[in-house]
Amino acid sequence: MPKRLKKLSEEILHKNPWYEYKHDRYTLPNGGEGDYFYIETNGTSIVIPFLEDGRVLLTVQYRYLHDKQSIEFPAGGIKEGQDPLVAAKAELYEETGWVAKDFVKVATLEPSTGCIKDKTHVYVAHVVEEHEQHLDETEDIELVYRKVSEVEDMIRRNDIWDGMSLAAWALARHHMYNNRLM
Repeated sequence: MPKRLKKLSEEILHKNPWYEYKHDRYTLPNGGEGDYFYIETNGTSIVIPFLEDGRVLLTVQYRYLHDKQSIEFPAGGIKEGQDPLVAAKAELYEETGWVAKDFVKVATLEPSTGCIKDKTHVYVAHVVEEHEQHLDETEDIELVYRKVSEVEDMIRRNDIWDGMSLAAWALARHHMYNNRLM
């Protein structure tokens, strides 16, 4: 079993409303010391929204770091002290304009354990009411509606390449199958 590292110190190098960039010093099992740089967030909520006709709602948005469009499920950061379900409802409404009649939490995951602490809460929701999107000034989000089989095809073709969306879909499949959404 790998041995644990012992934290000696923690320094916040940068802080903004979404995350903190941190530098930790630690001791190794052999007595040596090391540095660890990472990002820590308040967490993320991601929603797989189903329409009453069984189609899935996805977002298309430009991702600066990759300089290309990304097809994803609605998701966003959790504000400090905010309940993950409240964040999920808010992100669904803001990014898509849709309101859900119910949310089922299917999993919690850590999408990138080596460089970011970002507890991600995965929900499946049944959307029933559409309104206007309420996007942040930095957001430009298109909506697409696809059958479950089309989402599966998009994943196989690597049209959906966002890791958090892929993990959420994989974790939600059991729930979707049991509830005849697949």
